[in-house]
Amino acid sequence: MTDRIRFTLTLFLFFGVVITLRLFYWQIISGSELAALADSQHSSLIQVPSQRGKIITSDGFSLVSNQPAYLTYAYLPQFTEDIDKAAFKLAQILAPEPESTTASAKLTRQLIENTEATIASRLANQNVAWTPLARKITPEQKAQVEALGYSGIGFENESIRFYPEASMSAHLLGFVGSDQNGLAQGYFGLEGFYNLELRGRAGIIRQEKDATGKPILVGGFGGFESKNGRNLVLYLDRSVQRIVEAALEEAIKRYGAKSGEVLIMEPATGGIIASASFPHYDPSDFSKFDNSLFKNPAVADSYEPGSTFKVLVVAAALDEGVVEPDTKCDICEGPLTIGEYTISTWNQKYNPGITTTEIIQYSDNVGMVFVGRKIGKEKLHQYLTNFGIGQPTGIDLEEETTPQLRPWEKWGDIHLATTSFGQGVAVTGVQMLTAVSAIANGGKLMQPQVVHEIQGATTVSLNSKQVRQVISPETAEEMTRIMVNAVTNGEAQWTKIKGYQIAGKTGTAQVAIAGNYDEEKTIASFVGFAPADKPKFAMLVKLREPTTSPWAAETAAPLWTSIARKLFLYYGIPPDS
Repeated sequence: MTDRIRFTLTLFLFFGVVITLRLFYWQIISGSELAALADSQHSSLIQVPSQRGKIITSDGFSLVSNQPAYLTYAYLPQFTEDIDKAAFKLAQILAPEPESTTASAKLTRQLIENTEATIASRLANQNVAWTPLARKITPEQKAQVEALGYSGIGFENESIRFYPEASMSAHLLGFVGSDQNGLAQGYFGLEGFYNLELRGRAGIIRQEKDATGKPILVGGFGGFESKNGRNLVLYLDRSVQRIVEAALEEAIKRYGAKSGEVLIMEPATGGIIASASFPHYDPSDFSKFDNSLFKNPAVADSYEPGSTFKVLVVAAALDEGVVEPDTKCDICEGPLTIGEYTISTWNQKYNPGITTTEIIQYSDNVGMVFVGRKIGKEKLHQYLTNFGIGQPTGIDLEEETTPQLRPWEKWGDIHLATTSFGQGVAVTGVQMLTAVSAIANGGKLMQPQVVHEIQGATTVSLNSKQVRQVISPETAEEMTRIMVNAVTNGEAQWTKIKGYQIAGKTGTAQVAIAGNYDEEKTIASFVGFAPADKPKFAMLVKLREPTTSPWAAETAAPLWTSIARKLFLYYGIPPDS
């Protein structure tokens, strides 16, 4: 064999190997990627939104449902009308309404002209076969478009969020806006937290196109249908929610408060029975409200709890065995000096030798320092952490925040003292109520839950979740008796309900501003549960900056009992005697 033939054969062999390797790379290694690229070059995909799931109360009423709406589109291969004339007529029907009812004729005309230009541009686009013209149009608009008789104009079912109870539970629900692709997206509250379950799966419209990107008239036009979202069934009771919202709105006016919150929980399950905050907003028209209103203050805003926090500290000391209900305070004869600070009682009255039970009854700050010192920094920090202070509760709402609890190693003597009576420590409303509910629930801390059940092709029950046993059942009973005594004989005793045992505690905290406390502004709160022996509900009420009186005993406590009276009737709970 000559050298020339040998060289030629070698050359052919080399190129054969190169071609084989290249084919292996294209077909095996990059086959799926190239197939997807090829598919994208001769077809286009368009999403069709699914119908969003409902949000239903425990008593079977829809807080959020859907109204019929339609996506209007044009299938251009079949559209034969004059584009400019069609765009003009369609714009008269499909142009959005001005946000304000007092909008000028000029603004209305501008909206119509902008819509006309958009529709004309889409109808003239030769690179697609299918193009959307307007989303979420009403049945009335659909009928008007159909009356034009244009060929190639079609409709896909969509929906608009509908709120049968108007703005009831707005902060709990959240709202539905649009994401960057113009598709429905839940924000805040349940709509945000359960967005994936509620939104379902979008449908797909697939159309074939040629090498230039233009539609193939006889090409494929198909896809798959959308899958509707799943429904949420809540612990929330619509009747209780009505009671709460009416009472809270009235109290804010009566006491001249800046804002207010009420949160009610079922202690045995952690289920949220009612949640109301004012001021609120309309989720069906959220764009007209300041975005500062969107977050639920019960889970997103922190505050100093003041004297309501004392029940957690005393419960910890009782459980640790460092005090008993009748243990006498040996430092309660007057103001207490700690370094450069002086600890006083809220009313400048002192009670030498008062018991642990009376410390809560009189809401004695000096007595609480006595209790705090008995348990010590490390142990107190451990119990507060176990009560969920400084920890996320895990509630199923999107915007929960978690104020941090200062490490006990960084506590000075003054920090131990102020923490013992609820100053210099921050909580959210849901943290405070969840912690007190643990006392009502035999010492068991439950994870708060808004949703009880998710309904879809299969129904999923969300079982209640016990986080931990914080204090013993015996300690919980002792603490309950102390809290009942505080309601019966304390500073808010005039608000008690005859025939019913209520375990509770008032709290009046100054508003912290720029590292200092405002002398005139307070946050008044009351937290408790009833009936004390077999708690049906635990409730926290909070009024920010009441002006008729700064004291919780004269504002928050009456609001709590006014709601409790109605709940005893609603649940058919008879008096003890």
